[in-house]
Amino acid sequence: MYKIPVSVLVVIHTIDLQVLLLERTDHPNYWQSVTGSQDPGETLYQTAMREVLEETGINAADYSLTDWQVENQYEIYEEWRWRYAPDVKINTEHVFGLCLPGITPVKIAAREHLNYIWLPWQQAAMQVFSSSNAWAILNLPVLCTNCLTNNNP
Repeated sequence: MYKIPVSVLVVIHTIDLQVLLLERTDHPNYWQSVTGSQDPGETLYQTAMREVLEETGINAADYSLTDWQVENQYEIYEEWRWRYAPDVKINTEHVFGLCLPGITPVKIAAREHLNYIWLPWQQAAMQVFSSSNAWAILNLPVLCTNCLTNNNP
């Protein structure tokens, strides 16, 4: 079964804008936020919840998961195209934010990630390999205003 060319990018961050990054197993030194493709029958929100749980062990239902209403389209890297139908070359990515009250323990999925790190948002944006991920992190102070307003002690 081929992957659906629709995915989520979930920027997990704290109220004070520390960002969680994961290091890819298939590409050491490639850091990213949580990402993953939509499964058949899932809403984008359900995809984001599932991917966060699978990749970090964090139950997003316990926190503030927000659809940032940002959609990116990009060409799928050649090395990963075999996962998609032969004529599929473009993926549509939907950006979410997950606001946590503070740095939370993470249980990474060993088959997907080697390591994780929490970094201040500016450093995190410089560390990620994806331009859409960097953009989302750089715009974190604007995109997560609702989180900051509702969760600030």
